Amino acid sequence: MSTSASITCSNLSFAFGDGTPLFTDLSFTVGGGRTGLVAPNGAGKSTLLQLIVGDRTPTGGSISVDGTVAYLPQTLPFVADRTVAEVLGVAPAIAALNALADGDAGDDVFAAIGDDWDIEERSRAQLDRLGLGHLDLDRRLGSLSGGEVVSLGLAAQLLEQPDVLLLDEPTNNLDVDARHKLYDALDDFTGCLLLVSHDRVLLDRMDRIAELHRRSRPGGDIEHGEMLFYGGNFTMYEEAVNEAQRVAESNIRNAEQHLKREKREMQQSRERAAKRSSSAARNLKDAGLPKIIAGARKRSAQESAGRIDGVNAARVADARARLDEAERTLRDEDVLVLELPDTNVPAGRTVVQADGLAARRGGRTLFTDVDLSLRGPERIALTGPNGAGKSTLMRIIGGELAPDGGSVQRADGRVAYLSQRLDLLRPESTVAESLAASAPSLSETRRMHLLARFLFRGNRIHLPVAALSGGERLRATLACVLYAEPAPQLLLLDEPTNNLDLVSVGQLEAALNAYEGAFVVVSHDERFLAQIGVQRTLRLSAGRLDPM
Repeated sequence: MSTSASITCSNLSFAFGDGTPLFTDLSFTVGGGRTGLVAPNGAGKSTLLQLIVGDRTPTGGSISVDGTVAYLPQTLPFVADRTVAEVLGVAPAIAALNALADGDAGDDVFAAIGDDWDIEERSRAQLDRLGLGHLDLDRRLGSLSGGEVVSLGLAAQLLEQPDVLLLDEPTNNLDVDARHKLYDALDDFTGCLLLVSHDRVLLDRMDRIAELHRRSRPGGDIEHGEMLFYGGNFTMYEEAVNEAQRVAESNIRNAEQHLKREKREMQQSRERAAKRSSSAARNLKDAGLPKIIAGARKRSAQESAGRIDGVNAARVADARARLDEAERTLRDEDVLVLELPDTNVPAGRTVVQADGLAARRGGRTLFTDVDLSLRGPERIALTGPNGAGKSTLMRIIGGELAPDGGSVQRADGRVAYLSQRLDLLRPESTVAESLAASAPSLSETRRMHLLARFLFRGNRIHLPVAALSGGERLRATLACVLYAEPAPQLLLLDEPTNNLDLVSVGQLEAALNAYEGAFVVVSHDERFLAQIGVQRTLRLSAGRLDPM
């Protein structure tokens, strides 16, 4: 593994097949150490990784990588009948070692082994390091959970001992234990790591944060690329951005005051010039000067007034340019500010009472004798390893599934269930139509106002749900759920931050902090749970539901 590994992009440009530019003239270098790449969804983070690894071709510019590259995409192209050994890329060497043990000493056997005499031991050690020590090398992927597949994919990349490692949202679908094993493995990586993630705990373990910007060039709408680097982890990056935002806001206020002063001075100068001109005209008439002399003096006065006006106009233009520059440094902050009094649940009211719940799926018992009591506007986090049955328990609580044993009693009031897939809304319906279906008694004006508060403005309200980004679909779903008739008094949220960018996660946090009902949320995002006021944490594991 090379300690001098690096990635260099020079004047990199990429456009989609229809000619729409994603970024233009993007230049940057990423050296050794751990770099977290952040940007809103749609800015081109995943595309950039694909360009670096060669899965996409740039429309301009160049990319050079010093060292060998390994890449873990967000969606893994694994088929169910592949074995663990095949995913790790060690199946031929292990088969050759087995053949040698059976007495086959052919040249092809030794060629397949190469220098990998200890490949099985190294494979097992890498699996164990990522919490996959229980997997046999001949195990099929179809029998693994989504989180196990992601961890296996990372194990395959690390086994190659690359100089440059590219990871795209590697903690998606991982439970807390698997996340911490991944954190530890990346802490030990000594090459060049470029990582796309919205996991703030993981980003806080980075050496630096790179922020990808797409900006419009002055006078046009062509996007050009810009990469800004911040030394330190994500918390330090947030502090730097917030301080820059405060400075930008102060500069804007000062520039606005300066522009007002210059405009006022120009207006006062024009008024003084007009008074002098009027007074001079009367004096010339009273003085009885010849017309030629009077005309010359009048022209001189007008030219002098024009010069003064030109100076004032230039100063106003300069002040306006300073204001424009100050405004360009200010970030757009799309913040949800909501009030949801209709969702209030009285303290002490029993919202859900579940006794002795049992569930079996595919011949396997997920849990038995699970009890859950939810009272008042309580906020509960449901955690546990992948495959423990958390989503199944949520669907039983919400009434979507019948338990295989036990009973559930729910108080009067609507229960809203948001699955990981955010599939509550009809894909072909527009955002406006979706809210109208959820809240038919609201006037159109009121619905437009509510959608604006959820950051849908102008033509965005007429987009079909299928065309929305992950963050937009979340906001549309929240608008329809939280303002539905009747308003929900219990929210069930299953991994709501999966595939959301950091801005969208912040918007979800704002919505949940305004919500006055009860909720149960399944999440492995520790920072997210800390931000939404969780009062009780329950862990579902090995068939039991226990407090933490």
